[in-house]
Amino acid sequence: MMNGKRLTSAALGHLSIDVLNSSVAIILTYLSTSKFNLTVSQIGFGAMIYTLVAAFSQPLFGAVADRLRGRWLGAIGLLWTAAFFALATFANSFGLMVTCLSIGALGSGALHSFGMLNAADSGGHRPALATSIFFLGGQSGLALGPLVAGLLLQRMGLTALPLMALAMIPAIAMMAVYQNGPLTELPPKPAVAPKAGKRPAENRTDRRTSAAVLMVTAFVLFITLRATTTQSFSTLLPKYFDDLGYAPNVYGGMIGAINFAGALGTFFGGFLGDRFNRRVLLFTSTLLSIPFSLALLTTEGWLYYVSACIAGLLLNIPHSILLVMAQQLLPARRGLIGGAVLGFMFASGAGTTWGASWFADQVGLPLVLTIIAVIPAGAALCALLLPATRNVAGPVAAPIATPAGD
Repeated sequence: MMNGKRLTSAALGHLSIDVLNSSVAIILTYLSTSKFNLTVSQIGFGAMIYTLVAAFSQPLFGAVADRLRGRWLGAIGLLWTAAFFALATFANSFGLMVTCLSIGALGSGALHSFGMLNAADSGGHRPALATSIFFLGGQSGLALGPLVAGLLLQRMGLTALPLMALAMIPAIAMMAVYQNGPLTELPPKPAVAPKAGKRPAENRTDRRTSAAVLMVTAFVLFITLRATTTQSFSTLLPKYFDDLGYAPNVYGGMIGAINFAGALGTFFGGFLGDRFNRRVLLFTSTLLSIPFSLALLTTEGWLYYVSACIAGLLLNIPHSILLVMAQQLLPARRGLIGGAVLGFMFASGAGTTWGASWFADQVGLPLVLTIIAVIPAGAALCALLLPATRNVAGPVAAPIATPAGD
């Protein structure tokens, strides 16, 4: 049975932090013409540093989340990020702006690790659905962030950042109240005893090892290729639309449409991942996203929004499925493995996005975005090597006994 209050606080916290996270590219694009005269590669570099700080801190905070059983630090993380966004208002150089925002990104690493652990635990026997609700909140934040930031920056300039920080207070309070109880402990998987009189053949063990290495490699490549497209779109499309003459409030809404559809894709991905073959879902959704990703680069008006929404939905169906697949490998270290995988998603996407932004300075942004739109074809091929697992309900997990004062 789901713990609604705990799940709601995790989803609201995720929405709030990702409003701030998705504003970074909009802020840097706004500064590229209003204050600092930035190139595409500088925008990509600033977004990469912010994302890498958040990404590389997530495994560390995931281990801390396992130790603290998901308590407290999520709320502190959101407060930390909001405070540094407010301080960024006073940055008088590009380097100082990126430094201030990136220090704040540590809070994003904490919230994602702690929030994801709380969300998965609150789902009971439906961890993929609960995790997808958590990421529905995050993707909704990714949708709102560009729209809100674009509107506020156009009207108020950088003085809008403290206002955005103050808007985080309700989520901070809710997380502090509802994410302070013990988590449940998943029952260990029963060991399979070898049959009497038989020893496993060495060649069979070698084949299993080779298959495991191939599966892990495919898993890593799938994450990297998918993250390349999703994060490059989030970071570079604002500059692309700015070059086409759109105002910040307009292209903020255009990016928001992709991210809002992505929120629905994340939710439906978790819902479907509990019921159907996950390998087929990953393959189909990534492959079908390609024509719509190409179309959003060349269409206008309602055709753009249709293409953008379908592309965003399909590209985000795998998100919750990948995280649940990873957490089921190490159920006793869900925070650590979840933080590591989510951090790798962000880090790999950040690195390839910066590479794409540098390449865009050499050959032009439209060509680079066209190449990025077809990269999911490689991810779809990798999906064919992943397991076709889906969640099977087991006995109800009992709460972990924690000593007083822990």
